[in-house]
Amino acid sequence: MAKATVTLLSHTPEPEKLVAAAAKLCYSKSGVTDLMDHLTDEKAADFVEMLAQIGHESPVEHVTFTFGIEGVSRALLAQITRHRIASYSVQSQRYVNKSDFSYITPPEIAAIEEAEEIYQEAMAQCGKYYDQLVKLLTEKHTQRLMAEGKGEKEAKKAASKLANEDARFVLPNGCDTKMVVTMNARSLYNFFRLRCCNRAQWEIRDVARQMYALVYQVAPHLFAGAGPACLCGGCDQGKMSCGRPEEVRQEFQRLREEGETHQ
Repeated sequence: MAKATVTLLSHTPEPEKLVAAAAKLCYSKSGVTDLMDHLTDEKAADFVEMLAQIGHESPVEHVTFTFGIEGVSRALLAQITRHRIASYSVQSQRYVNKSDFSYITPPEIAAIEEAEEIYQEAMAQCGKYYDQLVKLLTEKHTQRLMAEGKGEKEAKKAASKLANEDARFVLPNGCDTKMVVTMNARSLYNFFRLRCCNRAQWEIRDVARQMYALVYQVAPHLFAGAGPACLCGGCDQGKMSCGRPEEVRQEFQRLREEGETHQ
């Protein structure tokens, strides 16, 4: 069974300094290089904090963070791609054969022995039907391609890709996938506000909090106010509130402290 793993693959160098320089440029006669050269880490941090206080967010769009996300479900893929100001590269089920695929088990299912057995059986059945469809479709496409003049080896290779394309329709939402995701800091503010909230679905909440911990290590002042609304004020979920703001604050305090130890 797969488990979500998030890695920070790359990010804009000196993100806080760049944000501060970009914001200062709006009000300065100096050139960009001069602004960068004269900004210490402390000055950049102070300026970034000031930007957050006055709600000036457009400069933070200049810095981006790229994540590798593995061990997540296709159900998560459907959720995360709703965040449209981002770039995604996702493992293809057309070109990658998913025989003996890994899958994600929801914790509530794993907590009930009988439910987990049913779930595992369902995954196994999906895998069985997938393999049967791949075999039948590969045979069909191989025969057709050979009849059209392709050699046997070339025909089988092309046929296997065509078979994956249609056999994937029986794969479940729980089937694992992996992706590379790039977001700018402002998009991450929105993502963390929605997906780090206790009311977010458990899998994307886990991924979002892992992403938060990673970017906080790199740019703590830039992400000091990021996270669900209840971190810095009242809950914005109205009557749908989880009612546990202190629990959320403690969790994010833990994430920040862990991030500070890795800086």
